[in-house]
Amino acid sequence: MKFSRKLLLWTTIIIAITLGLSGFYFVNYVFRTSLEREVGQALDENSILRFAFQTAALNVPLKYDLLQDGSVEQIASNLETSGQGSGRLLRLSDEEKKVLYASDGFEADDALLEETEENRYAYRVIRQGERYYIQTGSSVNALGRVLYLETLRDVSQVFAERETGFTVYRRLMVLMLALGIVIMHFIASRLTKPIRLLMKATREMAAGDYGYRAEQVSNDELGQLTQDFNHMSEALEKTIDQLEEEVQSREEFVGAFAHELKTPLTSIIGYADMLRSRKLDEEKSFRSANYIYTEGKRLETMSLRLLDIMVTKKEGARLQKAATETLFEYLRNMFLPKEDMDFQFSYEPAVVTADISLIQTVLVNLIDNACKASEPGSRIEISGHVVEPASAKREKEDKKGYWFGVRDHGIGIPAEEISRVTQAFYMVDKSRARSRNGAGLGLALCTEILALHGSRLEIESTPGQGTTVSFLLREEGKEAQHEESHV
Repeated sequence: MKFSRKLLLWTTIIIAITLGLSGFYFVNYVFRTSLEREVGQALDENSILRFAFQTAALNVPLKYDLLQDGSVEQIASNLETSGQGSGRLLRLSDEEKKVLYASDGFEADDALLEETEENRYAYRVIRQGERYYIQTGSSVNALGRVLYLETLRDVSQVFAERETGFTVYRRLMVLMLALGIVIMHFIASRLTKPIRLLMKATREMAAGDYGYRAEQVSNDELGQLTQDFNHMSEALEKTIDQLEEEVQSREEFVGAFAHELKTPLTSIIGYADMLRSRKLDEEKSFRSANYIYTEGKRLETMSLRLLDIMVTKKEGARLQKAATETLFEYLRNMFLPKEDMDFQFSYEPAVVTADISLIQTVLVNLIDNACKASEPGSRIEISGHVVEPASAKREKEDKKGYWFGVRDHGIGIPAEEISRVTQAFYMVDKSRARSRNGAGLGLALCTEILALHGSRLEIESTPGQGTTVSFLLREEGKEAQHEESHV
């Protein structure tokens, strides 16, 4: 059963019970009040008749010492006649409680008479057929005799009014319940609307529409629940999008990896089979062996780069203070002996906190990529300087940093390709990269290393004019301190 129907059902039950109990109490309260009033009037009437009987007995001529039965009957008859039209019924009994006089229609039993004692009133409510009466009883002392006077007062109207009250209240309760059901149906529908909207949103999301959001129709707890649900949906959608991107990236990675393996392996197998199966002249043999060597070295480089990425993710970075001067001297000693490029170094001495071996790997990869993107003899600029807080746009404004940059004047990178160059195996110019033993893993490795240092690559490039790749590390001091260097 739906929650709105449960709410409607239980509300109807509660209203019905409440109206029933309150109506029963109210009608019975009115009935008891009316009945008590009738009882009082019946007792008052009994007292009046008792006094009238005693007065009439005093006016009877006495021939004997005691009031005779005939006189009792005569007085009782006169009392009944005097109340003609009032429906007065009475009965008189002697000392032995034997009936001396009874009005026509006085058919009550002797139960109350047996309970009536001298100087004591008694009453009860009895039913005779379809009529209800209040029977009263009292003792009468007259001329040396103790008689018992009983009266009957018709109170059928009081009971009829109670039945009428119940009938009217039942009809009114049915009308109120019907009206209450209509009103509660509207209220329950309004109250449960946020729940229905959440259910619809849940079904839509279960069907795969993660962008669906529940409509917020109130500002109460259910409205807050709807808002929290939408926040959860947004977080879930972002997580799913990230997972889909990761799955797609892994598929692309596997496809690219398979392609990168297939191409050199096919060539290696072909040239190796040629060397094995036929006799070639010295020049062809050298070209075949050289190609096998070149492609083998490229596979080796790719394997080492992949291994570096996996190791970096697993082991993390071991941060320590190091002088940037020593770092740049390492790069100078590595690249200046190469005469095919014009390397220019410019840096400001400082101390940074980093895993220097990993930062060396980043800079070596950046310089290597710059060389591959440039023609022989081109200028490669490697620079570094302290960044003050006012100009530290890439990091928090309350921290200093040290900026590293590598600039080339090569082919450049199209704007639409910049966001993808850090992906594994992605190469802007695949033929040019492969000709120089590139595998498209250098920037991917740099990205992983810098993530461990809380930094990232910034790439600025113009096709045909060159590219600048830079990153920012937190700086611990301006002066170079060689004794603190661990390189």
